[in-house]
Amino acid sequence: MTSQTALLGSSVHDAAQRAADLLAVLLPRAGPQNRRPSPGSAGERAAVIEVLEAHGEPSPVQISPAGLEELRQAALELREVFTAGDVAAAADTINGLLAAHAHPPRLTAHGGASGWHLHVDGSDDAPWSEWFLTSSCLALGVLLADRQAPPAGICASPSCGRPFVNVGRGSARRYCSAACGTRERVAAFRQAAYRQAAYREASRGPAVKG
Repeated sequence: MTSQTALLGSSVHDAAQRAADLLAVLLPRAGPQNRRPSPGSAGERAAVIEVLEAHGEPSPVQISPAGLEELRQAALELREVFTAGDVAAAADTINGLLAAHAHPPRLTAHGGASGWHLHVDGSDDAPWSEWFLTSSCLALGVLLADRQAPPAGICASPSCGRPFVNVGRGSARRYCSAACGTRERVAAFRQAAYRQAAYREASRGPAVKG
């Protein structure tokens, strides 16, 4: 591993969003349109690197095949935070992951390559998976404490299932985007209208011949 940017340097939300974006690449999702590169393939590695660079990692990012598999395992553990049913379950999951993987908080500037920022991995040369899991847990934990609500979720649309980050002070979201929410509301309305029409048709009974 050559470099890792600030855990909370740009914002807590950015670090949490990076986690959601990596989960979307590394883990399977529901829906026929959710095609992704084959696990362990060059395409998957390229997609992971693209996410990391989009979130500030300096190019070129180098990830070995073994490192890619370790990132996938970290993503599987982190997904439990996104699927937690309530805030207490999310807090328990984050606490468990931090207890298992995190080290005492430390400040680092990566030898002057960045501003001072907080890490809870073992060192500046920690594996990608350790950095990803610990930094994501810390960011999601800060969001949970700030909102007193689950910090993240999985889109409830059967055709999506994308991980997303909860922001703002409102109730927890069910969908990753307004488009998914609208699509599911329209589908539910059409299904209800179909059931009503079928019920009315059945209520008329068979036609009586004269």
